[in-house]
Formats: sequence, structure tokens, C-alpha cells
Amino acid sequence: MKELLVGPNDAGQRLDKFLSKAFPSLPASLLYKYLRLKRIKKNGSRAHADDRLCEGDLLQLYINDELLEVREQQTAPLKIRPNLQVVYEDDNLLIVDKPAGLLVHSDDRESYHTLIAQIQAYLYQKGEYDPAQENSFAPALCNRLDRNTAGLVVAAKNAAALRDLNEIIKTRQMKKTYLALVCGTPSPPEATLTGYLVRDREAARVTVLRHPAPGAKTIVTKYRVLRSAHGLSLVEIDLVTGRTHQIRAHFSSIGHPLYGDGKYGKTGRGQGPRHQALCAFQIRFEFKEYKGILSYLDKKQFFSAQTEVFDSFS
Repeated sequence: MKELLVGPNDAGQRLDKFLSKAFPSLPASLLYKYLRLKRIKKNGSRAHADDRLCEGDLLQLYINDELLEVREQQTAPLKIRPNLQVVYEDDNLLIVDKPAGLLVHSDDRESYHTLIAQIQAYLYQKGEYDPAQENSFAPALCNRLDRNTAGLVVAAKNAAALRDLNEIIKTRQMKKTYLALVCGTPSPPEATLTGYLVRDREAARVTVLRHPAPGAKTIVTKYRVLRSAHGLSLVEIDLVTGRTHQIRAHFSSIGHPLYGDGKYGKTGRGQGPRHQALCAFQIRFEFKEYKGILSYLDKKQFFSAQTEVFDSFS
């Protein structure tokens, strides 16, 4: 029998979701079977899959030990030397300024030198995060940027902040503004683009269609041309929807690919910058319905300093 005490970052979760994260070796079929057989108890009583956990709940699991192997604690990334540009930080979240070229999450080629690993190492070294004390939570990113896109990324320090930030972003109460250099001059100088994006995961690219199609997702991109010179335009972009490669593919689809974009543009080898000229320049919180623990962020805005490529247009 194994006992597990529910901590503050576990509270609010459904019991089945929590156990799936805490014990990845426990198959879902057996999890629900053991719930039916009353071999999983909460505070000494029968537990149900949809029970909402509270801090201080005691879970008792009458299950073979080999099925209760805890999540592997990846301690190596916590020992890296973080190199973060922190724009804002409080007890619930931090906003960092990501440089172009840094991966946000690990992939098949890179596990340690990622933005999330740096953030977790930063909090670990400050004494604000210890995986040994957590059953199911780790500090997490709330928005993502392509590897070669610079700018602001928000990370949650605790589970309550993560849930609220995800809801704030889902309901579009966090506004994101981008700066980009595009080839040519878009016309009209200010517009709202609508399209339908199809993702090819194997090719790691997307296609923008003009008309709806099976599997395509609607995308909406607002832009305003700030100025044009030397065959390029500095464009301010409000991202209404946030799909993979949306800005890059959307501007390419109207004949104005991002300067330096080797995937969706026409940049030749040795021409232009090393990365697409795109920056998540501003984040601003505009709450309409939200009244939770992050209410103090209402009307606050934050800016990126990763704008060197745009300096000649300022």
C-alpha cells in the first residue's frame, strides 16, 4: 500500500488525471479497474475518478509497487546555468525574453538547452521549485514561439497560475503583438487576413488555403504597415488566432514572406538574417471576465528588447 499526500500544486485536479501524471506506469485500464474495486481510497473512503482533489487529501493506493513507479525526475537539466532575460516576475509567473535560435521545449535532438529547462533550473536554484517535492507539477510555458522567433514567453510557477493563464489565453484576454519585416509592401497598409491552415506534421510545415477544407483550421491575422524602405516593410501584427507558423505562412500566402524566412520565404543561402525577422514584441493583459488570482495583471503590458533587426526602421 502506498500513501500520497496532495500538495498545493495537485489541488483542483480530477483524481484520475492526477494519478495518470503521478504514475505513468499505471495503465488507464487498470486505474479505472482499481477505482471500481475500491483499491484506491481518498481520506479512507472510496474514491471516484472525477473527485476533485484538495490540498491535504490523503490518497491510499492498494496497488502493486511496480505499477506505481513515480515520474522520472530529470535532475540534470536543473544543474545547467540559466541565461534568462527576465522581463517580469512575481510569485505566480515570470515573463522572459527569448532570443532567436533557442528551442522552447525539448525535441529528438535537444533535451537540456531549452527555454523551459532554463526556467526550471532558474527556479530550482532560487529555491522556488523542487521536483522531489512535487507529485505531478512542474513549471510550464503558457505560450510558445518557434525556435527562430524571438520575444516574450510567459511561464507559470504553480498549478493555479497555470490553469488561470491557460484560461486567460484561451479567452483572448492576453493580447500579443508582433513585429516583423516582410518582403515588399502589403496592400492595403492595414487589414485583417483570414485563411484556413492545414498542418503537415511530417514535413513540419503548414499551408494556408483561401477556402475551408477538411482538417483546416481558421486563422485570423491583423496587420498594420508602419513604414517601408529598401524593398522591406516593418509590420505590426496582432495575432487573433495562434496556430503553428501562422504569421510566417499567412504573409507568405499573400506574397509577402518574412525577411530571412528560409522555410516560407525565398531567402537564398548567405542572404538576409540567419532567422526570420519576427519578434513577439508586446504582451498586454486586458481582463473582461477574469477575476482570479492574477487580477493584478489587468492593464499591464510588457515589451521585448529583442528588436535589433528592426532598429533601422525605428
